[in-house]
Amino acid sequence: MPMALAGLAPALLPGPAAAQGRGPGDPGTFQPREIVDSGHQFFGSVSRGLALTVQEATRRWGEPNGYILGQEASGAIIGGVRFGEGTLFTRNAGQRKVFWQGPSLGFDVGGDGARTMMLVYNLPRVDALYRRFVGMDGSAYVVGGFGMSAVTADNIVVVPIRAGVGARFGINVGYMKFTDSPTWNPF
Repeated sequence: MPMALAGLAPALLPGPAAAQGRGPGDPGTFQPREIVDSGHQFFGSVSRGLALTVQEATRRWGEPNGYILGQEASGAIIGGVRFGEGTLFTRNAGQRKVFWQGPSLGFDVGGDGARTMMLVYNLPRVDALYRRFVGMDGSAYVVGGFGMSAVTADNIVVVPIRAGVGARFGINVGYMKFTDSPTWNPF
């Protein structure tokens, strides 16, 4: 997580009351080691930061029953937009291509491209992901950065973990809308 926002993390992220992930050993969940191993292959050089971030997410929400690996691009000058695509991995429904987009509003300026891993908690079925998830996000980096945020909808929690390149500074509120096909409409 970017150092400038480390102190804000508890205020920005929903706490354990927002969602309780499944416990260790549940056959429908992914253990932290599995997620970190998958992330090592995907993120490469930032894998130590990934391991610490996954450990913190697991401490807060338990073990996820799905995760997404993908890429995204975003930009903002007060208002912003984000577009991404990736693959959702679940134990019971296999792999599915997913897309996300969304607007944001806040004290935020800059642009970035990011490799993104999203941990998904309490997903009852794949099509339950296709909705808007509201949350806050913050960034503080130039050239590169690494961070975690969380968005929620109906007890489903999605925790994006991003390793980005660009210049971004600020804090915003917005939503991410997941779809099964690409669209340029962020709303």
